[in-house]
Amino acid sequence: MKNSVGENFNMIAKTQLGLEEILADELLKLGAQDIQVLNRAVSFVGDVGFMYKANLNLRTAIRILKPIYKFTARRDVDLYEEAKKLDWSKYISIDKTIAVNAAVHSDFFNHSHYVALKVKDAIVDYFRDLTKGRRPDVDTKNPDVRINIHVSNDKCTISLDSSGDSLHKRGYRHATNEAPISEVLAAGLILLSDWDRQSDFLDPMCGSGTILIEAAMIACNIPPSLHRKKFGFMNWLDFDADLWAKIKEVSINKVSDFEGRIIGCDRAFASVRKAQDNVKDAMLDDIIEIKRANFIRKPEPMPNGGTILFNPPYGERLTADTLELYSQIGDTFKKNYAGCSAWLITSDMDAVNHIHLKHTRRIKIFNGKLECRFLKYQMYEGSKKICKKKATD
Repeated sequence: MKNSVGENFNMIAKTQLGLEEILADELLKLGAQDIQVLNRAVSFVGDVGFMYKANLNLRTAIRILKPIYKFTARRDVDLYEEAKKLDWSKYISIDKTIAVNAAVHSDFFNHSHYVALKVKDAIVDYFRDLTKGRRPDVDTKNPDVRINIHVSNDKCTISLDSSGDSLHKRGYRHATNEAPISEVLAAGLILLSDWDRQSDFLDPMCGSGTILIEAAMIACNIPPSLHRKKFGFMNWLDFDADLWAKIKEVSINKVSDFEGRIIGCDRAFASVRKAQDNVKDAMLDDIIEIKRANFIRKPEPMPNGGTILFNPPYGERLTADTLELYSQIGDTFKKNYAGCSAWLITSDMDAVNHIHLKHTRRIKIFNGKLECRFLKYQMYEGSKKICKKKATD
């Protein structure tokens, strides 16, 4: 299994639907080679050090997979036999726990759980045959080594999951609200917006503070997974602790200062407390300011202009007053934020019509399985009117 430093290999970065191009741009700026945009994923080439760097620094990746074996199978017996052919002793120590996850899009295999089970059986039986009875234990919740099997019709790819837990688990968020936005989506929205990472940034309905924290880390070039204690690659047989320490040190040395203001408001006292706790855990309380305030009744001033970006109620979070809320959002934009750009994500286009402003950009995006639109409203100095430019998809 061991790849020497500088030896390149193929990898797959998984992401949310709609963030593929943003992830590809992140990989390009990070130094990846042979980048190809796929469905909910981006393939690329790099060495071991780059794999470590990608796990630490990519903001819109969910996990980084390293393919180790490709084969063709149309029957479960073929799947089992091919998976068992692999020399698993190169990849897994028998005293480590394992878990197998599957993604299946096939006319030959109907259930991802069954596919994962057959691959798990093949790994266990491989070690039983090799060691006359000993085998690695299975731990589906917190395994030492995660294995991924991807099946597209009869084409099968087995990969090692270098991330372990999903990369959206940054390690800073311990308090959440009922419908928190994921860290990956929050970062993706910020990168999709036109925020220059220098001017002021406001989330007027900040909830548990995820958007604010991601904005601060982007502005300061802080690695998003800096607070994570574990990655999957740390349990691999070829883990290079010295190289990982160097990669982490280089990334930390690229952290920069931010001179603007990052402000979050929420009318709920509980949300404010959660946001403050998360901001403190992320060690960003000297950069992010959290206030208890009703954005509609008491808008946060932005005299120097800047960017507003937030996640208002929609979908399962809808209330009887949603249409009125969206109307009030539009009025607040017009009356208080000349010179600013405002972005919001929503799945409720009927409610959007009650904003009574023309959006200047419209981007299709998904929040989990919910199809949404990420909308931009540009307020101009003087007229306080919205740009009449035709909105584009």
